[in-house]
Amino acid sequence: MQSLRRRETLTGQLVKTISERIASGAYPVGERLPSEQVMIDEFGVSRTVVREAVANLRASGRVTTVQGVGAFVVQQERSGAFQIEASGLSVVQEMVSVLELRIALESEAAVLAAQRRTDEQLAAMRKALADMLAAIEKGEDAVQADMEFHRCIAEAAGNPHFLKLFNYVGELLIPRARLQSFRLEGVSMREYLDRIHREHEQICYAIERRDSEAARAALRLHLSGSRDRLQRSISKVSA
Repeated sequence: MQSLRRRETLTGQLVKTISERIASGAYPVGERLPSEQVMIDEFGVSRTVVREAVANLRASGRVTTVQGVGAFVVQQERSGAFQIEASGLSVVQEMVSVLELRIALESEAAVLAAQRRTDEQLAAMRKALADMLAAIEKGEDAVQADMEFHRCIAEAAGNPHFLKLFNYVGELLIPRARLQSFRLEGVSMREYLDRIHREHEQICYAIERRDSEAARAALRLHLSGSRDRLQRSISKVSA
């Protein structure tokens, strides 16, 4: 727990520093952020911390990323819109609370996706499933494919607000990306990811059949399981 909290604290500190530089104009709008390696060297943090910080900034609308090029500043300061502060994510219980938000949001998105999805959108979900399986076979964490599958569902809901909110919440709060949940659960990463992939397949199958209630139930079971396992890990640590 201590090492996880330390990493999250480092991520929050880096987000704060970069945000302050954006606000001051040190990193001007339209300019590319320093490369991962430059930030690793300057701030003395790991590549994982740098990537999580950039994902946080992207989710909050301060930067955008171009694959193979880097991250670019797009906004100097945020309005008073809804925002989940990175500093609040250092507590596992907060992650449980936000998972509850995802359960409410994404289970309804799954209902609409089952009703409205196109063949192209279904194909995108299947590609995300295949990409996740390929990443698992390579021994990777499969976070990007995991996020992409959920993003495909939000897009297939046919309501742009679902997608916008997922893009914000999902970037910050895919639990494995922030907390390495499989370690808290005491299982191997492969075991953990195989289970997640099976749950994704069940969701996709329900959406393919246009079975709204089955899609809702499968999505809700998927995220509720993550929430419940995190809650059990909290109880074990507290005991």
